[in-house]
Parts: sequence; structure tokens; C-alpha cells
Amino acid sequence: MFKIFRPMFIIVETSLHPGSGGDVGVVDLPIQREKHTHFPKIEASTLKGSIRELFENNNNNIKSEDVFKLFGPEPERKEEEGYAGALGFMDARILLFPVKSLKDIFVWVTSPMVLERFQKEFKKIAKIDLPCKFKDVKLLQNTASSNNVLVNGTKLVLEEFTYDVQTSKDTTEIARWFAEKIFGSDSEYQYWKTKLEQSLVILPDEEFESFVRNSTEIIARNIINDKGTSGNLWYEEYIPQDTILYTIVMASQSRKENENKNANQIMKEFVENIRSVQVFQIGGNQTIGKGFVRINII
Repeated sequence: MFKIFRPMFIIVETSLHPGSGGDVGVVDLPIQREKHTHFPKIEASTLKGSIRELFENNNNNIKSEDVFKLFGPEPERKEEEGYAGALGFMDARILLFPVKSLKDIFVWVTSPMVLERFQKEFKKIAKIDLPCKFKDVKLLQNTASSNNVLVNGTKLVLEEFTYDVQTSKDTTEIARWFAEKIFGSDSEYQYWKTKLEQSLVILPDEEFESFVRNSTEIIARNIINDKGTSGNLWYEEYIPQDTILYTIVMASQSRKENENKNANQIMKEFVENIRSVQVFQIGGNQTIGKGFVRINII
């Protein structure tokens, strides 16, 4: 049974392709999505596998036995070893999605459903209380955290769409809380903290769903043969750079026989190792620079 829960933010630094396999649609290689909402996500198994690979290749040279203790033995050794890893992961869910804006280049959009889900999982699972500004987020739809993104103080232009939006002190406070928790105290990210404080927009759920469904990156790729002609053509979908997701990391006591580390010790070991790296890759096309993400654990 998991006893310790730690939220973890995931900032997409380069376009990310958590693949879901082939499809019969226009996009040959789509990203992973929730079935009922169509929101982009990263499956827990994809996330866990990427972090496990990170630990296995960590510059700190973490021992194989410690990797097995955290993530479980290698598949071919599971019957021999007979225990599961002490760490668990939830699916990484969408929190803030970047959309091209007429003012301020782009804004981060979210919605009441996303914020309600975020609040529920933080409070009920991670046992973390959020500021009171997160209450009644349904009343905050069509609000922005500052006038910086508005045209004439009332109009928000995202791609080819125009919305009537007003600023809200509560949305400003939510944006400040997110900026502090997501980017932390690292001075290198001061620009992005300020950017988030000034560029958060809460849209109705239907509008948010439309953007995360239709405004992902679609990239055409092909194979060029030695005659300079295309031997193949396919389309891949990516979660765009600057998207922000979140997950919850869970720890139990070590499940390895004769290993007495409790859940607090397991989580501490995980946090220390992953914070020493912070940036790693998730998903496909890693050899062409895709999938770099940065994490911040609360």
C-alpha cells in the first residue's frame, strides 16, 4: 500500500511524442489522450519507464539493486526476484496548454474542469491544501491573470478566435501560485515565472478541449533515398513545447525481502536522485531532440 504521495510538475522543453500507436485518421502516429475528454496525457507506464531508464543511466551510478528496489526487477528476473517496486506513478495530466496569442506571443490556457481535477487530486490523494482562490473556479472562466494578453482591455485573440475576457484577482493569485510551484526558486526561470503570472487564461471547458485537440503539433516526416526522392511519408503528433503537465509519485515501504526501508526513505531516495538530474527525455524520437522535459517536485 502506498503511504507517501508527492506531486510532480512536468514542463515540456522540446516537442513531446508519447505515442499511442498507429491510427486510421490523418495522423499516422497520434499522442496518448484520455478517451472521454481527448485531453493529452502521458501514461503512467510511459512515465515510469522513462524515469527508470534515467536512473539506470544516472551519473550518480545508482546501483542496479537500488533501481530494482524502486522500480521492480527487470522483466526477465521478476519470477526469480518475486517482488514489485516501491514506487508508483499516476498518469501525467494536462494542466496548462500554450496557445498562440495576438498579444504577448502566447498564453497558457486551462479550464475549470482541469483546475477542479487538479485540486481534487492534490487534496484527496497528495493531501496538499491549495489556496482558497481555487474555490469556485467555474466562476473564473473567461478570465485572465493580467491585461498584458488583452486587446483594448476586454478582447483575447487566440489563433483565429476572439473571446470576451476580463482580468480577475483570483486568477492572478492562481497564476502566481502556479508560477512559484512549477518553476521554483531557480533564478534561471525568473522570466518564465513572470510570464506565467501575466499570461494565464481560464477558458470554458469546451474551448479548452478544442485547443488541446486541434492545436497540437502535426509534423510530416519522410525518408529520402539515395536518389533524393521520398520513399515514405507519415504524420506525427506532438505535445507542444511549454506545455505543463502534472503527476503524483507514490511510495510504499520496500517490497524486497529482508529490505526494511520505509516509504519516507524510499521517497527521499527517489527525490534526491531525480533532482540531481531534473532534465530528461520521455517518448519517441529522442535522437532528433524530441521529448526533453524538466521536472519540479513539491
